[in-house]
Amino acid sequence: MIIMMGTLLSDPPASTLSDIEKKIYEELQKSELPHYYSSRKQLNFELLLRKNIIDAARRLARVPVEFNIFEESRFNPRFWTKTIHGYRLNPNVLPSEAIEDIYANGHEYAFECSTAIVIIYYYAVLRSINRNLFNRLFQNLLVWDWSYDEDLRIITKAGTEFIPGDVLYFHNPDHQEPQWIGENTVYLGDNLYFGHGTGIRTKEDMIRALNTLRKPFATRSAYLLSQYSRLDFNYLSQFAI
Repeated sequence: MIIMMGTLLSDPPASTLSDIEKKIYEELQKSELPHYYSSRKQLNFELLLRKNIIDAARRLARVPVEFNIFEESRFNPRFWTKTIHGYRLNPNVLPSEAIEDIYANGHEYAFECSTAIVIIYYYAVLRSINRNLFNRLFQNLLVWDWSYDEDLRIITKAGTEFIPGDVLYFHNPDHQEPQWIGENTVYLGDNLYFGHGTGIRTKEDMIRALNTLRKPFATRSAYLLSQYSRLDFNYLSQFAI
């Protein structure tokens, strides 16, 4: 349900919304959990940013970025320097240009699935807010695993009220290699999920794929956790274009 300024919103979505934004609006309305907004602008920003998260995930699925662990990882040295904690933005490099380079020159990059999620978030936010503000907010980027700037504001909660654009986790308890303990995915809607390393799959296919990466004689199947991660959309809306 959508609550705006203390009132249950029942108006139809604006005709100017894209098809995916209308789908997201419908899912927010159907949710048993309330989603609070102080204005239409806040609501429309969440619809836009969720759409851009989905688009960023689909785009990354088409980019030739390798899946690899930290020891075998790589980032374009023109923009990033490897440290013991991750990849640090080089001096005098704009954060927007560094994030866009991952999508433009994917063959220069190799990373694992949680890093992919943070990159997807940055790229989606870049396409949703003022570019100069993006560069000001995220000027000291450090990227690897779940390292991210505090202004990205990722929130993780228990529950199964999944909305397209949420990040979900498939756990693989009997994994053989540590990197396949699970898969961080973007929920694209209509039972489709993108995970770096597994691609775009249905829930059932994602579980089947992870089950091929278990140790010999494994007895426990991979499964989708009852939790979701999402950005603090209302906070980020203040930086909207």
